[in-house]
Amino acid sequence: MTSSSLDWLPPCEGGKEAVARIESDADPWSRLVALANTRLSALQTNQIDRIRARVFPHVRPGSLTTRPLRLAVLSSSTVSHLLPAIRVGALRRGIWVETYEAAFGAYHQELLDPASALYAFAPDVVLFSFDAQHLVGALPVSASWETADAFHAQTLERLRALWALVQDRFSGLVLQQTIMPVALPLVGGNEHHLAGSSHHAIARLNVALRDTARAARVALVAVDDQVVRQGLHGWYDPVWWFRAKQEIAPQAAPLYGDLVARAMAADQGLSKKCLVLDLDNTLWGGVVGDDGLGGIVLGQGSAEGEAYVNFQAYARDLSMRGIILAIVSKNDEANALAVFRDHPEMVLRREDIAVFFANWDDKAQNLRRVASALGIGLDALVFVDDNPFERELVRAELPMVAVPELPEDPALYAPLIASAGYFEALSVTAEDRARASYYRSNTERSADVAQAANLPAYLASLAMTLSWRLFDDVGLNRIVQLINKTNQFNLTTRRTTDAEARMLMDDPEVIGLQFRLVDRFGDNGMIGVIVARRSASDTLTIENWLMSCRVLGRRVEAAMLEVLVQVAIKQGIRHLIGCYRPSAKNGIVAKHYENLGFTEIAEAPDGSRYCLNLDSYVPEGGPIEIARG
Repeated sequence: MTSSSLDWLPPCEGGKEAVARIESDADPWSRLVALANTRLSALQTNQIDRIRARVFPHVRPGSLTTRPLRLAVLSSSTVSHLLPAIRVGALRRGIWVETYEAAFGAYHQELLDPASALYAFAPDVVLFSFDAQHLVGALPVSASWETADAFHAQTLERLRALWALVQDRFSGLVLQQTIMPVALPLVGGNEHHLAGSSHHAIARLNVALRDTARAARVALVAVDDQVVRQGLHGWYDPVWWFRAKQEIAPQAAPLYGDLVARAMAADQGLSKKCLVLDLDNTLWGGVVGDDGLGGIVLGQGSAEGEAYVNFQAYARDLSMRGIILAIVSKNDEANALAVFRDHPEMVLRREDIAVFFANWDDKAQNLRRVASALGIGLDALVFVDDNPFERELVRAELPMVAVPELPEDPALYAPLIASAGYFEALSVTAEDRARASYYRSNTERSADVAQAANLPAYLASLAMTLSWRLFDDVGLNRIVQLINKTNQFNLTTRRTTDAEARMLMDDPEVIGLQFRLVDRFGDNGMIGVIVARRSASDTLTIENWLMSCRVLGRRVEAAMLEVLVQVAIKQGIRHLIGCYRPSAKNGIVAKHYENLGFTEIAEAPDGSRYCLNLDSYVPEGGPIEIARG
């Protein structure tokens, strides 16, 4: 892989000529997005950004799945050359971003002045980008350990204060760039013996930043990790630093922009959820149908075989972190399953795979089946296949599916998937770690449903219990995550922040409900959230209602309504108002309120409103037991 480049993306065919043709294309927007999803140089990135601004200067095209975001970059060095790459990196993920760059080195003044241009911009996301000299340059080489310790504590406290100020004033996502390890060593391999070493100070601060940022709910843009994996020369050029105070070199801009964009995408719930794997020459070497179980290359004894084991282990670890695994292969199913069952060197086993399609249908069709079986969007899939023909076919048929451009050597498969950042997360909860098992269990439920002649009887056999609680600190992380990641069963697609969710918890006019579902297959985890606010003395307006798609088809929404009604009646409420705001993804809930007995009362430009009179409400009943958690 090339240092600091977008190696997982396919090449930009046609080069600058392809970029120049965007404006004359019949559908310039689709062409713009398609080119953003290729391996662009810094020059091409800037060209695409200029064309984007020229062709779409003000209006966000309706095909995007999120609201426009405003990103403010507060820096101590020159970052203007990075902004086009951030905008294009966001475009790659279907996010429309407007950017603001604080005056050079004047970020603190702007933060403290409510009349500044920063406040007029009103950012949704704030990125702190500080160069190493700004953060550690004041530490003298002659410093004692006591002086160095105090310096580190003061630096971290200064950063904490800046984060808190932004969180208080803007209530949005805060990103902190880690420190680029650019300082030269003075001792060598034992630099940690010199208290005043800037080289050691950067390493020490970067370690401390992880814990400090996690406690403050701040996300990191980890450029130091990138330098470790790819080398400093791809990220930093002292010539550009001394000439233009650009600590991040221009050639690294496309990857830097992608790092920032993937963090914003994760915050918007747009990270990928499922890794879909081919089999022959992807999980093992050779073709099992031709070579037989003993003829495939896998495991100890060869470099190639060990590389496939390494890739499988990486996929398994992703699964343990919560990424769903699926198989799509042109193969005889019996042959394919035999490898999982009988080959002693297989790391992945059939029980690790949520959905398994080994047949002779085209892979685009099978990918549609994967998404349908899991109840997730096609844009949540990453499809890994060694065959260039299959990759191009899927890109052409299903452009919303991420298809990495695999290198020839399987030893590079895992590093490339890791570099792509498909599964970026800003935090990891217990729910995340259990997600893959939730989906595996759900496919077992679906198989039972397909075989059941009587759906009501089958649902009763699941022995479902819906437990609920008001919003609380225990569930806060998952509540915020669920609100921000759920796109399909989401009535308004309103997003929230930790601070905003805490305000809801403390507001006496708000009812915030969290729901979990357990059945005979296991615990599904937190699957739903309702936020409702008193809008009149006897009326409650539902501002947010969302549910995980993995529990669709079980009438869980009716049980959730029953809980809301019970809580509302105790507070003297007689009417519920439900709001539906259509988005590119939430069409499945267009009839949600009507199906629950609400009556449409108004239609607005951004959606519809429905009313339920609680005096005449009758619970649906059914096979779900309701319990206070």
